[in-house]
This record gives sequence, C-alpha cells and structure tokens, in this order.
Amino acid sequence: MSTAPGTPEAPGAARQVTVRVPAKVNVQLAVGAARPDGFHDLANVFLAVSLYDRVTATPAAPGELTVTCSGPYADQVPLDRGNLAARAAELLAARHGLSPDVHLHIDKDIPVAGGMAGGSADGAAALLACDALWGTGASREELLEICAELGSDVPFSLVGGAALGTGRGEHLTALPAGTFHWVFALAHGGLSTPAVFREFDRLTEGTPVPAPEASPALLAALAAGDPEALAGTLVNDLQPAALSLAPGLAATLDAGLGAGALAALVSGSGPTTAFLVPDPETAAKVADALEASGTCRATRTAHGPVPGATPVPT
Repeated sequence: MSTAPGTPEAPGAARQVTVRVPAKVNVQLAVGAARPDGFHDLANVFLAVSLYDRVTATPAAPGELTVTCSGPYADQVPLDRGNLAARAAELLAARHGLSPDVHLHIDKDIPVAGGMAGGSADGAAALLACDALWGTGASREELLEICAELGSDVPFSLVGGAALGTGRGEHLTALPAGTFHWVFALAHGGLSTPAVFREFDRLTEGTPVPAPEASPALLAALAAGDPEALAGTLVNDLQPAALSLAPGLAATLDAGLGAGALAALVSGSGPTTAFLVPDPETAAKVADALEASGTCRATRTAHGPVPGATPVPT
C-alpha cells in the first residue's frame, strides 16, 4: 500500500477489503419546500433491501486512484473521480494525511439511476473498505460525517436496517421493523434526482408545502411487521414529479397492483417502481406479471430490512 510521502503503513492496514452494501426503498418520503441552500427538508423512512453491490479496495501505485466496474449495470457507472466511491476514498485520505492510492472495483447489482441509492451505496462501501485497507481507525461518527458530505442517502447506506432520515435525509434515527417483501420493476431509462426535485418545485409552486413529518401509522405498521397495514400508509411526495417526467411509470404501477401487490409507489426519485407484497410466493407472481406486461425492462425481488455496509471475506 502507498501512503503519503514519509508516512509509514498503518499497523491495522489490510491488503484487500471487500464490502457488501444494500439498496434502499423509501417507504415514506415526505418533502418540504426548497430551502435557501437549494436542498429540501425531508422525513425519509428508509428500508435497506437485499439487492447488493460489492466494492473491493486494493492498494494502487503512488498517485493512482482508479475505479472499475462489472455487473449488469456496469456500462452506466462513471469511472472517473466523480464516482462517489472515488470521492469517498479522497475524503477519507485527506482527513488522515494519506494519498488516496487505491483501486476500487464495483461489482454492480443495484440498478443505476433508479432511485435505490446505488451510487450512495458504493460511496459508503468504498469508505468502509478504504478505512480497513489503510488502517485509519476512523470512528463511526467520523465515517457518518464523511457520508453526509458525500450525499444525503450515503449515511443510510452505511447504517442500513430501517431508519428515519431528517434534514436532507442525513440525520438518522434507527427504527424497529419486521421483515417485508418487495418486487422492484426496472424502468427503461433513468431519472435524474435533481431534475425530479426541480419538477417537484415546479408542481408545488404557489401552494403551501407542509413541513415534512414521519407518519405515526406508518412507523407503527413498520414496527409490527404488518404488510397490510404498511400498504395503506406508503407515500412518496416525489411520485407526482417522477410521473410528470416519466408518464409511462403509471402503467407499471397499475400492472403490479393488478397482479396482486398490496401497494405500489415510485422508489425515491424513480424511475424504479416498488411493490409491497405479503410473501415471497406473491412476489414471484407479481414479478412474472410485470415482466409479461411489457411496462418495464426487468424485475427484481427482495426483502428487508437488512444490514448496511458490511465487510465480507475475500
């Protein structure tokens, strides 16, 4: 491993580290009015689900920070310093006086630009992997600070489970939750999160936007592990904006509901659509019906909550 000139290799450093990190679904996304800084206050109830990316960090030559990617969505992943995985490495190295000499390989299985925090997940995984690779010994609090600097969803990708995110979504409170089963329909094309928020602002211009608050009924259903109760409380304030930019998503939502899903919503900023189902058998049925409908390009099934970014044996 290379470090900054004159800096010895940390005694806790590893030679290769792989971290597995999950996707997320927003079971509630309440959005407030735009703030002066351009962000929006949120009440964002996250659930980590069992679709995973893996990020492997290995030492690189001095002055080299490289990113490669494999998997079904690899051709859609930027491999430059704008990738959140690369930015995570740079921020951690800067805090500890190191040169970010690392090769990051992303095994990508979370849909890209799908509202499931795939890029955020890679940032959290790279941060944890580089911390172990370099032996920096960063505290959980420091890692979460860097995550918040990287983006609003990155802290949750590190933590996983179920949580309420406030502020921009980066201030997390862990929530109790039973296990829930989901089907995700992957759309043709992607949606830009900033574009969806801009459309939200356009659609709500001139109307009062209430301060975002978590739904007590939703939190109770989540804690009880009751899918029927949760189905009646799912809400995404960005869904009208996503449907405005991608009207075809309405047909996908209808197809999943018609096939037996308890509830359907756009996942985060979209365009992935999420379908809550009572059990794995119904998940398989709904996934088959969605694929047969021709309203989406593929489906994935998953369950949650699951843990956040976690080192795995290599």
